[in-house]
Amino acid sequence: IQGTSRQTLFLKKRSQRRSHMLWGKLWNRNWVLGSSSRALPLRCQAQENPKAVVSGGVSSSVEEQPGLVEKPASEVVHLYRVPFMQDSAAAELLKEAQVKISNQIVEIQTEQCYNIGLGSQLSSKKFSVLKWLLQETFEPENLGTESFLQKKRKQGLVPVIVEVGPRLSFTTAWSTNAVAICQACGLTEVNRLERSRRYLLFTTSELQDHQINEFASMVHDRMTECVYAQKLTSFETSVVPEEIRYIPVMERGRKALEEINLEMGFAFDDQDLEFYTKLFREDIKRNPTNVELFDIAQSNSEHSRHWFFSGKIFIDGQLMSRTLMQIVKSTLQANPNNSVIGFKDNSSAIRGFPVKQLRPVQPGSVCPLDVAAHELDILFTAETHNFPCAVAPYPGAETGAGGRIRDTHATGRGSFVQAATAGYCVGNLNTAGFYAPWEDPSFTYPSNLASPLQILIDSSNGASDYGNKFGEPLIQGFCRTFGMRLPSGDRREWLKPIMFSAGIGQIDHLHISKGEPDIGMLVVKIGGPAYRIGMGGGAASSMVSGQNDAELDFNAVQRGDAEMAQKLYRLVRACIEMGEKNPIISIHDQGAGGNCNVVKEIIYPKGAEIDVRAIVVGDHTMSVLEIWGAEYQEQDAILVKPESHDILKSICSREKVSMAVIGTISGDGRVVLVDSSATQKCISNGLPPPAPAVDLELEKVLGDMPKKSFKFNRVVYEREPLDLAPGVAVIDSLKRVLSLPSVCSKRFLTTKVDRCVTVYIYIYIYKAENFFNKYMQQK
Repeated sequence: IQGTSRQTLFLKKRSQRRSHMLWGKLWNRNWVLGSSSRALPLRCQAQENPKAVVSGGVSSSVEEQPGLVEKPASEVVHLYRVPFMQDSAAAELLKEAQVKISNQIVEIQTEQCYNIGLGSQLSSKKFSVLKWLLQETFEPENLGTESFLQKKRKQGLVPVIVEVGPRLSFTTAWSTNAVAICQACGLTEVNRLERSRRYLLFTTSELQDHQINEFASMVHDRMTECVYAQKLTSFETSVVPEEIRYIPVMERGRKALEEINLEMGFAFDDQDLEFYTKLFREDIKRNPTNVELFDIAQSNSEHSRHWFFSGKIFIDGQLMSRTLMQIVKSTLQANPNNSVIGFKDNSSAIRGFPVKQLRPVQPGSVCPLDVAAHELDILFTAETHNFPCAVAPYPGAETGAGGRIRDTHATGRGSFVQAATAGYCVGNLNTAGFYAPWEDPSFTYPSNLASPLQILIDSSNGASDYGNKFGEPLIQGFCRTFGMRLPSGDRREWLKPIMFSAGIGQIDHLHISKGEPDIGMLVVKIGGPAYRIGMGGGAASSMVSGQNDAELDFNAVQRGDAEMAQKLYRLVRACIEMGEKNPIISIHDQGAGGNCNVVKEIIYPKGAEIDVRAIVVGDHTMSVLEIWGAEYQEQDAILVKPESHDILKSICSREKVSMAVIGTISGDGRVVLVDSSATQKCISNGLPPPAPAVDLELEKVLGDMPKKSFKFNRVVYEREPLDLAPGVAVIDSLKRVLSLPSVCSKRFLTTKVDRCVTVYIYIYIYKAENFFNKYMQQK
C-alpha cells in the first residue's frame, strides 16, 4: 500500500561501513571523566512482530527499511531547546524504561531540536527574529544553536542519544502553524519547521541493539514518525508512489480476489468474493484496479454497511421473521412522537423549542453579535471506536472522540456541538499491587492488542485530551471490566474493548434535512490535508480480532488533530449561523474508508467525476490509492452551489482551513476518479490519457445489494450455583464490590482534564431542565 519504496523509520547514514545507525555515540564502557574516548556507532535492528501501542501517540515497535534520503534541495538549520520533558515526566519515562527494557538505564535527559527548512539563507537579523519566536520569554538561555546533550558526560556511565521526529514526507500540523507564524513575522524563507525529540540515556553498561530499538519504539509513533540516524540536511525523500495496478479477475477469477483480499486486508467473506467475481467478470466485464477493490472493501464493509444487522438471521435452521435492524427501528415506528431525525443521518434529533442565541450579525466576517430567537432541536450522536482502541488506545480513542464530534456537526446541513460522554468496557485489569480474586492470572492476552489496563488508561486519556483541546467538555461516563471462565470451559472477556463516545448538540430546525445533489453542484473537501494514515480502517474494523495482519491493523488506526477539528467546526458553524443563506447543501464527515466512503455518500445517486490531484495533501509521496482511501481525520465533504463558492472560500481563508473543489455532480450515476497529473503527463508525451483509477456505477456498489445470511444454533450453557467462600466478611465483600470500576466513581473519566468550560454545562443543564418542565406541562 505504501509505494514501491516504503518510507523507512530509520534515516540511513551516508556510510559504506554501517547502516541504520542512531544519531548518537556510545562511549567505551571504561570511559572516565577527562579521558579521551572513541565514539562507537550504534546499530539498530528491527523487531519482527509489531506490538500494541501503549501510550499517547507512541508506538512500541521499530521497523527497519532502506534509507530514502536524497541530496538536500534546500538548507535545514537547527536550534535546540531544553528540556523537552519536565523532570516529573522524565522520571516516569525512566521508570517505564527500567521495567520494560533494562534497569541499567539510570537517568534520562531530554531536549527538542527545531529542524528549520529554508528556501534561501536567512540574514542575521531574521535569524534573531526566528530565535526570538522559538525561545521562551523568560528562559532565552534554554535555546541554542548547538545540542545541549551532545557534550554531557557522567563518570562511570555510558551515554547514548536517541532522536525521533516526523517522517520526512509528513508535514505536521504543528509545522503548518509554525510556518504561518514565521511568514507573518516576515520570515518568508522558512518553508517547513519540524520538531524532533532527543533522549540522552545514561546507562551503567552498554545496552544491546534490541534494547535501543525497544526504547525508540516507546517514544515514537511509527505511523507518522521515524528515528533520525543523523542530523537532517533536507526534507526531500525519494519515495516513489505505488502505481495503479489491475487485478486479473477476468483471467484468474475468484482466486485473484482471494490473493489481493489476503494481501491488503479487505475483509471479503465468501459471499463478497462470489459477488465481486461475478460483478467484474459477468457484468462490468473488465479487470478491477486495486483502487476500486480497496474502495469497495471500505464502503461495503461490515463497519460501513451493517450487513449483520440488516442480514438474514437463521437460528437452528429457521429464518427469523425480522432482521436486527428492523427490530431496532420498530421502537421508532411504534412511537415516532417528537423525533425529527432517526436512522437516516449522522445523528438522531428530537423536536426542540425556541432558544435565544447569540449569533454574528454577518457570519463569516468581523461583525457585532446579536441575540435572536431560533428554533433549535436537540441532537444526540453515539458511536464506538473499538478496534482502533485495542491496537493503539490513545490515538484510537482521540480519533473516536474526534469522529463523533464531526458526526455531530455534520448532521443535516450542519449543527452545533455541546457536550460529551464516554464509556469503556475492557477485560480484567490485573492491576499491580491489587489483589482481585475474581481475576484469573493464567489468562493470556493477544500480543497485537494492548492490555485491558493500558487500554483503559490510554483510551480515556486520548478521548478526554481531544475533547479538552477541541473545547467539548466530557461530563459523564461509564466503565465496565469483566473476564471469567465459564463452567463449560469457555472464556468470556472484553479482549477487544468497547470505546463508546457520545455527544449532545443542537441543530437549527431549518437545517434538519440534507439537500439532494443536483447536476452542476460542486463537490468540496474542507479540513486538514491528506496523510498516509488510517489505511483500511473500515475493513480492519469489520474483522474478528486476530484475523488481520498486525501491521495492517496498526496502519488502519487514524491520528487526530484537535486544533484542525476546531478550525473545521468554526467553518461549519459560520455557515449554519447564516440561517437560510447557509451555503452547505449537504455535509458528511470523513471517517472509515476516507474518500472512498465520504465522497460516494455525498454524490449518491447522481454521481460525479473526481480529480484525485485536487485533494489537498500533506504528504506528496502518497499514491492515488492512499489519497483516495486514507482515513486522515478532520475532514468533511460538502455540496455547494457554484454561486456559493466565493463566500465559502472567504470563510475558509479566515479560519485557515483548506478548501478544495474536487469535482462536479455529473448526473450519470457513476463515481469516476481521474488523475489529472497523469493525464497531463501522457498528453505532453503524445500518449492517450490513462483510464480512471475508479469507474463504477454507484447503484452496483452502493445501492441495494444482496443481503447476507448468518446461521446460528442455540447452545445450552452449564450453570453452577452461587458459591460464597466461607469466612469472607461482609466488609471484605463490600470493598471488593466498591473497587469494581463498574461500581466505583467515574470521576477518573470526567475530571482528568481542564473543565473551565463548565459554565457551558451549567447553561446547558439549565436549558435541559427548562425543556423538561415545558414538556411535562404540555403533557
